[in-house]
Amino acid sequence: MSRQSPEMTHLCRIDPVMKRVIGEVGPYALLPRVKRSPFESLARAIAYQQLHDKAAESILKRFIALFPGRRFPRPADLLAVAPEIIRGTGFSRAKIAALHDLAAKAMDGTVPTTAVIQRLDDDAIVERLIAVRGVGRWTVEMLLIFQLGRPDVLPVDDFGVRNGFRIAYQRDAMPTPKELMRYGERWRPYRTAAAWYLWRAADRAKVARPPLPVVATARKRARNG
Repeated sequence: MSRQSPEMTHLCRIDPVMKRVIGEVGPYALLPRVKRSPFESLARAIAYQQLHDKAAESILKRFIALFPGRRFPRPADLLAVAPEIIRGTGFSRAKIAALHDLAAKAMDGTVPTTAVIQRLDDDAIVERLIAVRGVGRWTVEMLLIFQLGRPDVLPVDDFGVRNGFRIAYQRDAMPTPKELMRYGERWRPYRTAAAWYLWRAADRAKVARPPLPVVATARKRARNG
């Protein structure tokens, strides 16, 4: 396999199953959305929670339209709008409360700016961002992967990653998060790439046997939202 990235080289050397998956999937092709601020990334993540992609996209479009001339509102812009006006765009009251908490914590520095977050390690980012209402560890891990491009993140609670592991490693049962975390130690310092290949393994299995229509995965929404 020519022109391997450092991630591919390491995973192929350390893990024969991962080497096979990489051979089937091809080059590592994660492209983080590095231009989004932590505030915007988390606001979009909140919008997509428990919704189909198209529904969330429509709500976000109406929400952004409340702020003419801006690609995306700033925290102060959001806090200046009455909750009932935001409610009219389609957000639930619980999500509006989460958005207001996010904006307030962006204003007080709990949610760091783009410049600040680049200087923080992964654990520090998780610790700060899970303080936001409606934001859990998984959501922050998606930000670390798809917005910040951090190389060593393994979201062990993600269904797609666990299912990809089950498929790739030909297991009868899904691994527990602890089992996956323990096995994944060998993938350091490129656990993000390992997760990406496990997602691809799960996707390939879906193509081979299409499932019934379901709500789109939150992982896809974090990547594309």
